[in-house]
Amino acid sequence: MRLARLAADARFLLPLGLWVLLGAPHARAGDPEAGRAVFIDRERGHCLLCHQVQQLDAPFQGNIGPDLSNVGARLDARMLRDRVTDPTRFNPDTAMPAYHRSDGLNQVMTRYADQPVLDAQELDDLVAYLLTLTTSGE
Repeated sequence: MRLARLAADARFLLPLGLWVLLGAPHARAGDPEAGRAVFIDRERGHCLLCHQVQQLDAPFQGNIGPDLSNVGARLDARMLRDRVTDPTRFNPDTAMPAYHRSDGLNQVMTRYADQPVLDAQELDDLVAYLLTLTTSGE
């Protein structure tokens, strides 16, 4: 009886453990081209408002935040995701908004209240794009 219970628990716990280790499944992996669109879109990321990327042929790039031209060589996917999700975890005084957090925010437009600016797929796409940014090219 005890052995049967352990076997049943193992069949349940093994997939659960893999899910926890690997993370919840997403609809699809991050798409760098879709992430580039999020990066420059004025209604979603609008990252160019504050950041610049040498590899992008876009006018009026910002200089408030750090240059992201080499961010893919400096930070891994987890680090990038964490910084985009909630940059206040790293710098409480940052001007950068939390793109994938919906609680505890101030001065949020009504249409964004109680929901993140970027959904999970857009966040995956943006991270995939940022990982391509190295000074050696996209």
